[in-house]
Amino acid sequence: MPLEFPDTPSAVAVGPYSPVVRAGDWLVVSGQIGLDPATGGLAEGGTAAETAQILDNLSRLLADVGATLADVAKTTVFLADIGDWPMMNEAYAAAFGDHKPARSAIQAGALPVGARVEIEAWVYKP
Repeated sequence: MPLEFPDTPSAVAVGPYSPVVRAGDWLVVSGQIGLDPATGGLAEGGTAAETAQILDNLSRLLADVGATLADVAKTTVFLADIGDWPMMNEAYAAAFGDHKPARSAIQAGALPVGARVEIEAWVYKP
């Protein structure tokens, strides 16, 4: 049975779900959108800004449960418009640096609260 993490103060959630659960040696992180914790709204500046905010939020959420971006094994990126891929990719590469998790990127019909980007992650942390 997956273990929920009730104490994730960095989570910025907009629905009835767990931001992260442990399943064996894995942390499964729900899709994150670029919500700015200071304002509760989407990061301003479009796809690149939302992607940077998502990965900053993800980093803080992982710190809450004893992990880092370096532990991320796989991400799935959902884009409202696949044409925004270059802007997402630049911000994504900047956040991960030399670490290059496996990744899929797809165009979604629509994302929560008008987001341009959503990213979910699988994190290996025995």
